[in-house]
Amino acid sequence: MSRSSGGELVIVGGGLAGAAAAAALAAAREKVVLFEREATPSHKICGEFLSAEAQRYLAQVGLGLASLGGHVISRVRLVRGAAIAETALPFRGIGLSRRVLDEALLQHAVACGADVQRGRSVRVLDASAPIEVDVDGVGRWNPGTLLLASGKHDVRGLRRSLAKPAEHLIGFKTYFRLDAAQARALSGAVEVIVFAHGYAGLQFVENGCANLCLLVDRVQFQRSGSTWDGLLNALMRESGHLRQRLQHATPLLDRPLTIYRVPYGFVHASLAGDRAGVYRLGDQAAVIASFTGDGMAIALHSASLAVQFHCSGRGALQYHQRLRADVAAQVGRASAMYRFGRSSAGRALLIPMARAWPRGVRLAAAFTRIPPHAVMRALAG
Repeated sequence: MSRSSGGELVIVGGGLAGAAAAAALAAAREKVVLFEREATPSHKICGEFLSAEAQRYLAQVGLGLASLGGHVISRVRLVRGAAIAETALPFRGIGLSRRVLDEALLQHAVACGADVQRGRSVRVLDASAPIEVDVDGVGRWNPGTLLLASGKHDVRGLRRSLAKPAEHLIGFKTYFRLDAAQARALSGAVEVIVFAHGYAGLQFVENGCANLCLLVDRVQFQRSGSTWDGLLNALMRESGHLRQRLQHATPLLDRPLTIYRVPYGFVHASLAGDRAGVYRLGDQAAVIASFTGDGMAIALHSASLAVQFHCSGRGALQYHQRLRADVAAQVGRASAMYRFGRSSAGRALLIPMARAWPRGVRLAAAFTRIPPHAVMRALAG
């Protein structure tokens, strides 16, 4: 039997976008139910870099970051082989694990009045009016509005429509405790380490934990024996810098988190046929190349916009159009930079260009951020 919920609003997914939207909507006295499939706090594949824009969106919903212990990052270091280029970032970022951040944001949403139900998987039975969803352990619901914030994982019944298939790339994420000398060397910086078949990001989050995120071609993984240990050893042979960082490091997870074929470059194309009450948030709306460190900001930007458009009655179609106008260009620029970096010429030129023109690195960082006017408009409400 379906549960009729009238004007009730359902959010699928308790990551950044979903939890931020839940907090803002509940604070605006909207009746909000959020379903999160994980029953307890969990790690997620993410570079865990909070840009200045992301920090402003979290402040907007009332979440204080000072008590969460994030690591301040002010420099970016590019590494290829023995060559290194370093420059200051045009802002101060924060390294903070999703396990800590998502949990704090969910608890904040509860404090704001949202109904957060954990350990609940959702599938969409009918996305037309009235929307119908099936919630594991709860039953069928007919929410008036559905915010789809399930991250990189598609929900049955409302999968993303990709313009082209995702590349055969495999993502990995794990943590290490570095030795004292390497910890001092990494402190305050995010390192982007380029390989022949991918790249890695290394930075600190809270409690002295170093987040290592890798994105590699499936061919590289297979050549390394299709195991994590084989891949990591192969990459450390290729990169003396990574080998130095991890030589005396202690792994903090039993095995890394993995994901396959993330659709980098995807931006939802708003169509007249979009369901009026269905809003796509976060990675369900746009997926930027991970090296930019702006994925969390885009997720929070989408949450802020969705709340605005829902509360003002402008609806999902106009929301999707605005979001695409705000982020499509930056996602496109990031994809072009990624393709350039994947080419042999691009890899060869990366460090010499960064050394000769440090301002170019800062400009690249600025060009792959949400435009300032879009941020100001979203924050102004």
